[in-house]
Amino acid sequence: MLRLVVLISGGGSNLRALLERCEDPAFPAHVVAVGADRDAEGLVHADEFGVPSFLVPFGHYATREVWGAALLETIRTWAPDLVILSGFMRLLPAAVVDALAPALLNTHPAHLPEFPGAHGVRDALAAGATETGASVIVVDHGTDSGPILAQERVPVLPGDTEAALHDRIKPVERRLLADVILDIAEGRIDLEELA
Repeated sequence: MLRLVVLISGGGSNLRALLERCEDPAFPAHVVAVGADRDAEGLVHADEFGVPSFLVPFGHYATREVWGAALLETIRTWAPDLVILSGFMRLLPAAVVDALAPALLNTHPAHLPEFPGAHGVRDALAAGATETGASVIVVDHGTDSGPILAQERVPVLPGDTEAALHDRIKPVERRLLADVILDIAEGRIDLEELA
């Protein structure tokens, strides 16, 4: 049974989907803690599912590196097998990435390497793309540039708004993340080969 720590910054809709998936006794993972860099709305999902949560507020630390050290120390107390960035909108310091990767995963609402960064959906629309997608990657030192573990295309429909397109991408992200976790647990993905 894989131990997951999930980090969020916002509403936590992807977190909630993962918590629901972990309710299935046949799913080989469970969320042991949920962390945030701010007082995120999504922490209510952890409470609802009886999962401990923690807060390491970015603004309470003098530098990104000091914040990162505090975050890493807190994460390690939960002894996770995987750390999942789920709408976590803060760049992790290099030392944190080095300490956790390759067991540090992120979902991204684009078919990487297309449209990396914080506004993947908006950027796809602005580029006039006819399709975009969702990806699950290992976090590295770049911006959404780590090894791709799974991805799938999602069409851009005429008249799509950023919100409408993102709403169609999110279920794909959630499914891909659950599939990747399952593949890691069952040995079909070996993260150590990516180290």
